[in-house]
Amino acid sequence: MAEGSVTEAPAVEDLDGITVIRGSQLVRNWNGINYALGMSARNVGTEHLSVNLATVPPGGIAYAHIHDGFEVILYIIQGRVRHIYGEGLAQTVVNEAGDFIYIKPGVPHEVYNDSDTEPVVALVSRSAADEWDRIVPYERP
Repeated sequence: MAEGSVTEAPAVEDLDGITVIRGSQLVRNWNGINYALGMSARNVGTEHLSVNLATVPPGGIAYAHIHDGFEVILYIIQGRVRHIYGEGLAQTVVNEAGDFIYIKPGVPHEVYNDSDTEPVVALVSRSAADEWDRIVPYERP
């Protein structure tokens, strides 16, 4: 899938108080990460949160950015991911399947899948209903 491209999204079922997306699949590629359709203000009318399933392909990098005014929690389902983070991207943390990660608003970070063979798969939840609208590129020092 080409960078920034979007494929047709699966149907959203509004069941009068519960909303369902069945068989979510890859629908978006952004900054080196592939996303399966999740839930957000765009498709189910959430007001304060969004969630997606993200896949960082082998050798993939999500280049340095910050989350402007919203929190992110990730759960690593598969693989091993390395974040460099903080002012000047001077700190490093490595996480693997079974780990949770919390990223505070405004913390610069860059995401690496150091494996040449295995993707990183993570559940990504945000305290923002607009998903990617407030992700800001961070200029590397």
